[in-house]
Amino acid sequence: MRTLMTIVAALLSCAVLLDAQENPVYLKHPDFVVKTDTSREPVCEGAFTPDVESLSAYECPEWFRDAKFGIWAHWGPQCQPEDGDWYARKMYISSDQAYKYQLDTKGHPSEYGFKDWLPDWKADKFEPDSLVKLYKSVGARYFMALANHHDNFDLYDSRYQEWNSTRIGPMRDIIGEWAEACRKYDLPFGVSVHAAHAWCWYETSRGSDAAGPLKGVPYDGVLTKEDGKGKWWEGLDPQELYEQSHPLSKNNRSWDWELDRVTPPDQKYTDKFYNRTVQLINDYNPDIIYFDDTYLPLWPVTDAGLNIVAHYYNRNASQNGGKVNCVVTGKVLNDWQKETIVWDVERGAPDNINPLPWQTCTCIGQWHYDKHTYYQDRYKSSAKVIAMLVDVVSKNGNLLLNIPLRGDGSMDKTERQIVERIGAWMKINSESIYDTRPWKIFGEGPVAESSNPINAQGFNENKQNLGPQDVRFNAKGEKLIYATVFGAPEADVVIKSLGRKTEYNKFKIKSISVLGSSETISWTQNDDSLVISKPTCIPAEEALVFKITLR
Repeated sequence: MRTLMTIVAALLSCAVLLDAQENPVYLKHPDFVVKTDTSREPVCEGAFTPDVESLSAYECPEWFRDAKFGIWAHWGPQCQPEDGDWYARKMYISSDQAYKYQLDTKGHPSEYGFKDWLPDWKADKFEPDSLVKLYKSVGARYFMALANHHDNFDLYDSRYQEWNSTRIGPMRDIIGEWAEACRKYDLPFGVSVHAAHAWCWYETSRGSDAAGPLKGVPYDGVLTKEDGKGKWWEGLDPQELYEQSHPLSKNNRSWDWELDRVTPPDQKYTDKFYNRTVQLINDYNPDIIYFDDTYLPLWPVTDAGLNIVAHYYNRNASQNGGKVNCVVTGKVLNDWQKETIVWDVERGAPDNINPLPWQTCTCIGQWHYDKHTYYQDRYKSSAKVIAMLVDVVSKNGNLLLNIPLRGDGSMDKTERQIVERIGAWMKINSESIYDTRPWKIFGEGPVAESSNPINAQGFNENKQNLGPQDVRFNAKGEKLIYATVFGAPEADVVIKSLGRKTEYNKFKIKSISVLGSSETISWTQNDDSLVISKPTCIPAEEALVFKITLR
C-alpha cells in the first residue's frame, strides 16, 4: 500500500510540474497575442530590455528594505457609494447586495450606471497635505495612492483616458496632489495600477435582469458615444470606460485574474494601457509601482508589462547615477519572477523567511470604503495590525496598510483612532522595525509551529492570530536581537531559541531591556532557554519588545 501511495504522490507531483511548465502564466517566454506599440511613449533606453533575463538583474533598493511600513489610500470613485469593494462590477449583478443598494439609491443600472456615479464624486473634503503629514507622523516610511482601479478611471491628468479626475467629478489631479504632499514631507511616493482588468471585469455591465419589470433591458455597458447626445456625458464614450467592444469571456470567467482564460485584450486596449501607465511614470515620477496582477499587467497575453518595467527601471536609473532606486510589485510570483520585481502578498504572509524582500498589502476594513464596516465596528484593531507588522518584518517583508477614505476624502473617527494608536506603538518600538533584518528564524510558539499556507495571492491573515505564547525576532547585525511578544505578559516569558546551547544560538546574553521602559529586567539564560521575568511596566499593551544584546 505504501508503495502504491508513493507512486500516486509522484504522479501528482509530475502533473503539477507539467501544469506549471505548460501554463503560460509561468512560462518565461509566452507567445504574446499582442505586441505593444511603444512609439507614442518610447521605452527609455538603458541597461534593461523588456525581457525576463534582463529584468532579473534587478535588486531591491535598501531604502525599501529598511522602510518596513507603508500606508495606502485605496481611494477612488468606487468609494462614493461607501458600499465596499468592487461596486462598479457588483452593481450589475442582480443577486449581489450592491445591485439592491443601487436600485434603492440611484436606480436601475440600465438608466444609472457606474459612469453616472462619477460626477457625484466631488472629493470635497480631500486634504492630501494633512493626510500625508499624519501618515508620516504615525511611522509610515512610504505612501501609496490609487492611480486607477479596475473601474478604469484615472485619478490623474491622463492624456490617454478621457475618463479621469481632472475632467469628471473632483476636477482635480488627485495623483499630482498626493505626489506634491509626499515630496513636501519627504515620504517615498507610490502609485497602484489596477486597470489592466477592466477589459473583462466590466463584462457584467453588459448584462440585464433575468426577471422583473425590466427583464432583458440591457445595462448601460452597451452604450456608445452616440447615445450621449443631450446627456451629461455628451462627447464622452462609455466604451472608453467600460471597454466592452469585444466578445464576452466564455463560461462566465470574466472575474478570472489569469488573462489567458478570458477573451484576450486587443491591440487598442493594450496600447492604451501601456501609454497611460508610462505617462503616469513620466509625469509623476513615483518611487514604487504596485501592479494588481499575476506577475505583470496583461501577462502572459501581451508584452505591455515587460515594456513598462524596463522603461521604469531605465528611467529611474538615469535619475540615480545608473542605480535603480525604485520598486515594482506583483502577485502570485514564482521564483524567477521574484528576481525581476518584488513579490506582493495580499492579506497574508508566507510561513517562513523569504530570501528576497517582499511586501504584504492589507486593509483595516475593505479595500474601498464601506460604511457598514464603520457602523458595525469591524475594523482591524491596532493590536491586530501591529502583530501583522511584526510578523511580516520578521520574515523579511514590508507591511502596506490601506486606510480606506470616505467618498468625500475624509477619514472616519474610528480609523483615525486606530492609526493614531499604531503611531503611539511605533514611537516606542520603531527601532525594532526600521532597518532590521530577519534573525536565523522568524519566531517560535504555537503559530510558528502550525501550517498556514498561502492561497493564490495570499488570503491567510485571518488564521494568523498571534498570542502571548508567540515570539517574533528581528535583528541588527549579529549581536542585537529584538524579541516581540504579543499583549501584556501574564507570567515570565520563556524563549526557547535563545538558550546558551540551542540550535540557533551559541552566544551568552549581555543585557536585556524593554523598549520604552527604564525598568531593570531580570532574566536567566539556561542551556535550553531564556527566561525573562515578567515586567511590571508595559509601555504599549499591543506588543512588548525585548531588546537583547549578545556578548
